Amino acid sequence: MNNSQRRSLILILGFLTALSPFSIDMYLSAFPLMAEYFQTDVAQVSITLSSYFIGLASGQLFYGPLMDRFGRKKPLIIGLLIYILASITCAFAKSIEALIVIRVIQAVGGCAASVGAFAMVRDLFEPRESAKVLSLLILILGVSPLLAPTVGGYLSVYFGWQSVFVALAIGSSLLLFIVTKFLPESHHADETHVLQPLPILKNYLSILREPQFYTYAIAGAVGFSGLFVYLAASPTIFMEVFKVSEQVYGWIFAFVAMGMVGTSQLNVVLLKKYSNEQILLGALCLLTLTASTFFICAYNDWYNVYGVVITMFIYLSSIGLSNPNAAALAMAPFARKAGSAAAMLGFLQMAIGSLASVMVGVLKAQQLAPIGGIFVGTSTLALLILFLGSKRIVGRTVEG
Repeated sequence: MNNSQRRSLILILGFLTALSPFSIDMYLSAFPLMAEYFQTDVAQVSITLSSYFIGLASGQLFYGPLMDRFGRKKPLIIGLLIYILASITCAFAKSIEALIVIRVIQAVGGCAASVGAFAMVRDLFEPRESAKVLSLLILILGVSPLLAPTVGGYLSVYFGWQSVFVALAIGSSLLLFIVTKFLPESHHADETHVLQPLPILKNYLSILREPQFYTYAIAGAVGFSGLFVYLAASPTIFMEVFKVSEQVYGWIFAFVAMGMVGTSQLNVVLLKKYSNEQILLGALCLLTLTASTFFICAYNDWYNVYGVVITMFIYLSSIGLSNPNAAALAMAPFARKAGSAAAMLGFLQMAIGSLASVMVGVLKAQQLAPIGGIFVGTSTLALLILFLGSKRIVGRTVEG
């Protein structure tokens, strides 16, 4: 493909990967208004976030085999249609329990976008190049945390929280049109992929048994789960502990997210000199160091809002470096199974992230120190998995 086609393709794939993050970030600043509307508390509203994560995790396992069997576009289009209908239904939810359930359905539809995008990256680019492409996707993905909470805050204040879901329905409808008209099919239907439960299970197990996959996928997912903890806890930390407004929270969220976006682009430069493995190791070490610093400062009550913002900026910056390299290395051994491998990779990220975000509620982590403890636990575990798993990898795939 020429440079113009390459840029257009990456832009469309970036929009696809941004769909679910927009669905997560855009309504965070509306939590207090939603709690008032449903006559509940912010902790109960945050369950709609965890339910979305659960839908993302389970839905990806469903789409992987479909995309390997029928190609990437047909399942993607069906998923987007489900997402649009569920987004509209969210806006009319009359109880928090109904919204929790509908968010699961919305996520099942929306996860087709991320599975399709990751699979297409593997279809069209070699592993080393795919890490660069994933970093470019994260640049587009960065529009979500930079804009979504701020836009969502203004929408919810002036038009009600329901307007956030109406906006998501409109945006995804436009994305559906772009996908239908302009996105090329990167993997044609393959009838050798059987859509029966036992063969599908065996297929996933064969992917999980690959040491290169489970080492980098699980280590990356555990490190990435710190982002889910931040997402679940940040509305309480900033709007309840530090008493900032919905609009200010949106700007804080945008600033912190700039760290993740910036280092994802730094990764493109670093890959010219260092390997994916070296960058991943360095990023996880920085993640652990930052998490430890956060916990120590929080435990001793040394923090104000500015200190938390700066530390979280560095923390998400580390994730911006680790995630694209872990994903590229995990996907490298697979060609024909790229759709299923992308689905399993996404499942692990969402499932582990969901568990980490639920821990915020289970541990009643409404203050900084317990959250810091979760950060330390996830980052240290990610490093340990990487160290132990790397010893089991034989004949590491890094090219083609």
